[in-house]
Amino acid sequence: MQEFLFSFQQLMDPEYLLSHGGFYIVCLIVFAETGLFFGFFLPGDYLLFLAGLFCALNKIDVSITAMFLGILGSGIAGNFAGYWFGYRAGPMLFKKEDSWIFKKKYIVMAEEFYQKYGGTALVIGRFVPIIRTFAPIFAGVVKLDFKKFVLYNVSGALIWVGVLTLSGYYLGELFPDIINYVEYIVVGMIVIAFLPIIIALLKRWLKNRKQK
Repeated sequence: MQEFLFSFQQLMDPEYLLSHGGFYIVCLIVFAETGLFFGFFLPGDYLLFLAGLFCALNKIDVSITAMFLGILGSGIAGNFAGYWFGYRAGPMLFKKEDSWIFKKKYIVMAEEFYQKYGGTALVIGRFVPIIRTFAPIFAGVVKLDFKKFVLYNVSGALIWVGVLTLSGYYLGELFPDIINYVEYIVVGMIVIAFLPIIIALLKRWLKNRKQK
């Protein structure tokens, strides 16, 4: 059990992943988190930021160009996998029993987000944990026009990877000592990333309370 918890802790530690797994494990995690329903718990935003930062500081033997293209391709491919899964599974996802990996509320959350923003949820949702994983799946469930899906998928990935990975890279180039404050950066990014979800849950709780 201790070995499992240690392995899980390593999986959630972006610095460990970048130092030991490098380029390929980063791409694999991005692929899983952007389309496979069990990948919602994986590190996303701050992993991309640190990937760019590590490239700038030569802590990983990969150029920023290769890292950018690798993450971009993985993010696009992950959404395609999610869309295909949602397209095939469809309404069965709403009937699936909850487990420690799958929670029906995540699909409902993605549905509400999608209904609010439409296809652009695939772009905006890239920056929101859980939504990032389930938005492409729900797009497949509602059978969003595939051409529109491709447009939202590619544009969303470009913006997401461009903002986070390149900002990490250029900040590392300009301020090399930023690596000493990486823990604070990660905590700050986690708070910012989960803030929309916390607000949405709080609004839902207040709404349900008023209806009682």
